[in-house]
Parts: sequence; C-alpha cells; structure tokens
Amino acid sequence: MKKLILGTAGHIDHGKTSLVQALTGINTDRLKEEQKRGITIDLGFAEFSPRPGFHFGVVDVPGHEGFIRNMVAGATGMDLVMLAIACDEGVMPQTHEHLDILQILGVKDVIVAMTKADLVEKEWIELVAEDIRHVLEKRSFLEVPIIPTSVTTGIGLEEIMNQLVIQAGHIGERPSSDLTRMPVDRVFSIHGTGTVATGTLWSGKLEEGTKIIFQPSEIVGRIRGIQVHGRRVEKVLAGQRAAVAITGTSISTHHVKRGQVVVDDQNWRASSILTAELGVLEGSSWKVKPGQRLRVHLGTDEVMARTVLLDQETIRDGEKSWVQLRLEKPLLARVRDRLVIRSYSPVTTIGGAVVGEVYAGKRKKLDISEISMLDSITNGEIEEVLKAVLDLASWQGVPKDQLPISMGCPPSDCREVIKNSFMLGVRETSSNVFGIKVIEKAKERLEKTVDDFHRDTPLSSGMSIESLRKALPVDDGGKLVDLLIEEMVQTNLVNLKDGLVCRVGHAPELNPEQEAIVSELLSIYGSAKLEVPEVSALPDSLSERSDLWPILKYLEIRGDLITLDQELLIRSDILDNVVAKVIAKFGGQDQLSPSQFKEVIPVSRKHLIPILSYMDRMGVTVRKDGTRLVCSGN
Repeated sequence: MKKLILGTAGHIDHGKTSLVQALTGINTDRLKEEQKRGITIDLGFAEFSPRPGFHFGVVDVPGHEGFIRNMVAGATGMDLVMLAIACDEGVMPQTHEHLDILQILGVKDVIVAMTKADLVEKEWIELVAEDIRHVLEKRSFLEVPIIPTSVTTGIGLEEIMNQLVIQAGHIGERPSSDLTRMPVDRVFSIHGTGTVATGTLWSGKLEEGTKIIFQPSEIVGRIRGIQVHGRRVEKVLAGQRAAVAITGTSISTHHVKRGQVVVDDQNWRASSILTAELGVLEGSSWKVKPGQRLRVHLGTDEVMARTVLLDQETIRDGEKSWVQLRLEKPLLARVRDRLVIRSYSPVTTIGGAVVGEVYAGKRKKLDISEISMLDSITNGEIEEVLKAVLDLASWQGVPKDQLPISMGCPPSDCREVIKNSFMLGVRETSSNVFGIKVIEKAKERLEKTVDDFHRDTPLSSGMSIESLRKALPVDDGGKLVDLLIEEMVQTNLVNLKDGLVCRVGHAPELNPEQEAIVSELLSIYGSAKLEVPEVSALPDSLSERSDLWPILKYLEIRGDLITLDQELLIRSDILDNVVAKVIAKFGGQDQLSPSQFKEVIPVSRKHLIPILSYMDRMGVTVRKDGTRLVCSGN
C-alpha cells in the first residue's frame, strides 16, 4: 500500500478543516480554543484511504497569518497538498503566502478545492477559478485540478477523491531504507505510558525497542511503543504519522520539545553554520543584506540566523545567491533540505533556501569553482553530487558515515556510487572517502617525495612508511598513504620491503670518494676485531663526515656490518665466527654467567654485554634471571 502525507493549505475560514472532516470523518480541531473560536490554531491530524492501495496521513494546517509558523511546521513533510479557496472570497493574502511556502518547499503536486460552492452562482465560480489559475501559473503550478466543492451538499467530494488517487499514483514513496528522521510536532505525557512524541516520519523507519536520539539536544531514549492514528504497531515507515512513546533517564516533556528531531543514527550532528542558496520571492519588498537577521524554518523548528553573502552584495526580489547562515542555535539539517526564510520583524515569508553544506567552516566569499561545486550538490545527479562534495572537502575527505547527510542520499545509494566511482579515481579508507583530484595529487606527491628522498640520500635502501605518511596533509592516522602505497606497489611504481619504500629498480650507490671511505671503515673494524671503537671515536676524517651514518647504514644493509647498540658496530664475519665458537663451546648449557662467556669472547664488559644482547635477539642465547642458556644449534 502506498503511504503518503496529504496536507492542507489556504486562507483562514476557507473550509480546510471541514473539508478534511468530510473526507475522513475526523475533526482535526482537537484544542478547546479551536473548537470555541471555529479556527485552526495548531496542526491537526487525520487519515483515510480514498481507494484500495492508497493511504493518506492528513496534516491540517492553520490559515491565520498569526499561525504561519505552525503552517510551515506541517507543510515541510507533505507529499501532496489540497489547497482550499472559498468560492465566495477567492484568493486571499494567506492563499498567496501558503502557495509561496509550498513553492519554496518544492511541493509540486497540488489539488485546489473551491470550497463553499453552494453559496455562489456558477458564473462566479468560473470567474474565481480563472483567477486561481492565473495565481497558480504565476508560481509555476501548471495544470492543477480545480474542483468546486461543498461539504454541505457533497458536491465535488468524489472528484477530490479521484484526483487524489490520480496524483498519488505518480508520487514516489519516501525511502524507508534511508536515514531515519522525524521532526517532532507534539510532545505530551500520558499516565501509565510516559512521554509521547508525535511527528511525520520523513525517511527511514522506527521500531519498538530502537534506541533513538533527539537532536539537537542529543537526549537519548528508547522506543517503548508506537501508534499510528491510534493503532498500536511494532514498526512505522517513512511517510507515516506516528506517536512514539519513549523511555529514558532524561526523557520528559520538559526536555523533549517541538522542533527537535528523532534520529536513530549517531552520525547525525546538528549544525551551527549552513551554506545555502537563498532566493528572495519575486515581487517581495524585502531584500537580503550582509549581517541581516532572519528566521530559518526547517521541519518543525525555527532558528534565528545572521547572513553572510558569499557571491553578491545584496539579494533582491527574484534573485538567488549563495549565503552562509550563521545560526543562533544548532539545527539538524541535511544537504538538499529546503528552508523557509522569514523576516525577523515584521514577520513575513520573504524567500527560501536549499542547503548545500551542513558541516561547513566559516566562509567569506566563494570563487567560481566553489559555486559550481555547490550548484552540482544541490541540482546534480548523484555522481555529480559525490564529485562535488569530495572536491569541496579536499584533503580532509568526507567520513563515510556522514556521506548520506553531506550528499542528501540514502546510504545504499552512496555506497553504490562510491563503488562505481572507483575506476574514475575515488578512493575510500576504512573511515573516509577522497575525491579524484585529491588522489591524483596525493600519488604525485608521494612519488615526488620518494624521488627526492633517493636524490638526497642515495645510500638509503628506501624511505620509511612513517616518514612518507607525513608527505600528505591528511590527518587520518596514515590510512590514505598506506592505501596508496599498496596500489603503487601493485602497479610497480614502488617496492615495499621491511617497512621501507623505494622506487622499483632503486639500489644504493656509492661515489668514488665514498667507496674509499667504505674500504677504510672495513679495515678499521676488521683490525679492531671484537673491541670495536664507538662511532664517535672514529678518526676525525670519518666522524666529521655528514654522510658517515648513511654509509654505515649502507654497510649494514649490505651485510658487512652489524649494529650492536647505538654507537657500536662490528664486522659481520667476525661476529658470525664468535657465535659459532659460543655454540660449539656452550651449546645446550644453561645458567651461564657473563664472565663464563669470556672464555670464547675475551673482551671487556663494555663490548661483552652488547655482543651477548645481540645473541639474545638472534635466539642464540636465552637470558633468564641474570644467566643464559645457549641453544644447541641443531
């Protein structure tokens, strides 16, 4: 069954609530004051199925100009709108403002119910209908069904039902596989049940027992029960109205309020800065200037904000421009969300905005390329959105779990487009996703860093991975560098051995002068046998050379020398000979003290202990309680 949200719109006393009651049998004016005054003050709710296979949750909004905030709160979740215009009055001020709000929110499917048709002549109905059609077309609402109705005589009610089904047939259902988000429009307490929050589930699903988070307050609770229009259910899907009973230590009507949003994913974070494309309504007397204080409406929340204009000095009627909204309190938003913008004072709707960035840093101006990226994010296909989001993120990348929020797409769609973009150059680590431009620059920088290292240290076998990780301005614990090194190894650009990265075919090279130094060093260490000098005690002609340590490291890698400790190196052939003698003399014996080894290693303690420590590291000896066991060598 297709489940959609049907909303009402229209001027005060144009019969919205009566029409809903005639269609559903439910009086949505639940407040005593509403019933006493005969006007809708807050949101009202009903449900009905006009035909098999279709189910509407109905949101009835107030028409009085003083309750526009409540109207906006209800309108943001609507899939289809029934606009009530009384035949005896025609188009009125709140008709215009409600249509402006619907246009701002991107509502495309509208049916006009010309109410109170029994009170006027047929000729008058035709004149009013023509005026309505003109008003609709001015706002790009084309080919809208306009149906004269009367709840008194029943005229037009059947046709309203038919048109609702026709329009609902081509409206897609909200995705239940998407992230869960339900703006809260009512909070109350029931004895024996506790705190209950109601709202329209914009996307995702909610189930009994699910852990939920109220944003932006970050209050955590758990669902103990769900009702849909008074019926107990275990699960509610996107596009349905729900009343959710919540339990939790901080759950109360004092802490949970209208304007908060129910989510079930901890990756949702409220924003204090939104980058958005703001448009002022055509014909509005208002214009938006830098630093202007505005009312920002999203879902059931209203937040004050200051504007920072990013690509022009003033936004006049009929114009659009990119701005940053510096919010006075956090707001839970998602890329491609539509915002209703109202003036601070006097309060009136002046325009709307589409969110392009939710986790943006402070911006002052945008260049042409950044404007193009933001345009792609708000208007492009999913492949264009991913590319633009990643290009804007640059070296920071985008956390994988935040992509559905930063792209405005369901998680499954994000995963699929990342997978399909791999061949184009997009890469993902265990935590972040990086764009094509960043990956290209990263590979170039890594290759250049390795080349520079070989040029500056020709005797080194390679550059350590730890040092290479510092080549990129990415704070991810080296995950991106490790990923790219692995790819570079697979494509034969570099070799990786023992934690060192080098170009394929690279081999340490000595110049003629260094060849002479090598001969001198091997001679010194050969003559010294086991009582080798510390490096700092080598002749000045050697110890003062800037390339001494690289040469020593080269000899160690080549296998000529072995490092005993920081300052002591020894000829490998001499040390191998000593190890063989130790095994021959003491193999299989244990509880040997250092002094006993002097029979085979006749050196001072300064050299004996480093040699024994080396044999411990190599597994020739095993140290225990100050003595050693010598392995048999078999």
